[in-house]
Amino acid sequence: MRIIIFISLSIVLILASSCDDSSVKKERTNAEEKEVAYLPEKDMKIQRNNLELQKKTAINRFPCDTLTLKEYIINNFPEGTYLVDLDKTVTYDIPKSAVIYLDEGYILAVVAKSGPDERLIEMKNVVGYEQSFIDLDSTELGTPFFYLILFECSKNTFSIVWEAPIPSHGGFNNFSLENWSRTTSPQYQDSNEKYYYTRYVKVNFHYAQGIGHIDYNYFLIDGLNQIPHLLMTYNGINFKRKLINYNHDKFPDYYEYVYFDTGDRVYIKDSVAFIWDLKEKVYVNTRNSKQTRQY
Repeated sequence: MRIIIFISLSIVLILASSCDDSSVKKERTNAEEKEVAYLPEKDMKIQRNNLELQKKTAINRFPCDTLTLKEYIINNFPEGTYLVDLDKTVTYDIPKSAVIYLDEGYILAVVAKSGPDERLIEMKNVVGYEQSFIDLDSTELGTPFFYLILFECSKNTFSIVWEAPIPSHGGFNNFSLENWSRTTSPQYQDSNEKYYYTRYVKVNFHYAQGIGHIDYNYFLIDGLNQIPHLLMTYNGINFKRKLINYNHDKFPDYYEYVYFDTGDRVYIKDSVAFIWDLKEKVYVNTRNSKQTRQY
C-alpha cells in the first residue's frame, strides 16, 4: 500500500513539475515577444539577420530585386516599417512580398509603418482575414499605417516618387494593377469614351466584421509619376459600392447601395450616385449635395 501511495505521489510531483516548466517557458516566450515589440533596436537586428538568411538562400537575384528593396526600407524608413506580405492562399504557401515591377525601373509596393510611441506592429497581426478585426484592438497590437509607394530604381538604388496613405489598419489581402474598362463600368458602352483604360492600383483588404472586402482604388489619372486619385469601393453582406463613370469625365464615380434588413433576409432597396467635385475635392451625393465623402 505504501509503495502504491509513493508511486502516486511521485507521478503527481512529476506532472506538476512539467506543468510548471511549461508555464515558465510560455511566460518567458510571451515576455520575450513583448520585449522585442517595445525595443526597435532588437527588432531591427532580427530583421537584418532574417534578410541575410534570405540573401544566402535566394537563387535568382537581379538589380533592385525584392531583397534589395527590403534592405532599402530597413536603412531609410522609420523603425518598425516593413514591406508587407500578400495574404497566403494556402496555409503552407511561402509568403510573397507585396510588390509589382513595372517598366523603366518603377516598382509599386505596399508598406506598413508602426504608429509613433506605440509597440511595433507584426506582420502576423496585419495580413489576413482574421487580422481585419485589428481595429477593435489596435492599441494592444500596435497600430499599422499602410502606404502604397511608387519607387524608382536606378543603378541598384531606390528613390521614392510618391507615397499615398491607405486608410485601413489591418486585414491586408493583395493588390494588383488594373485597367478602368467596360468590365469595371459595364453600364457605359460608348466606344468613344476616352477615359477608359486609365490604369489604377486596386489594394484589397478583408473586412471580416461585414463578411466582405474593401478595395482602395488608386487611379493614375495624371500618369504614373503623379499622386494617384483614391476611390474606395466595397462589397459585403449589407453594404456595397460599385465603380462607375457617372458624368463621363476623367475621375471615377460610384454607386452607393441602400440595403433593407427585414430580419429574415437582406436585400438592395435603392442606390445613389456619388460624383467627384473637382473644386471641393470630395465625392458628392447627386441627390443630396450636403452629403460628401473624401474617397
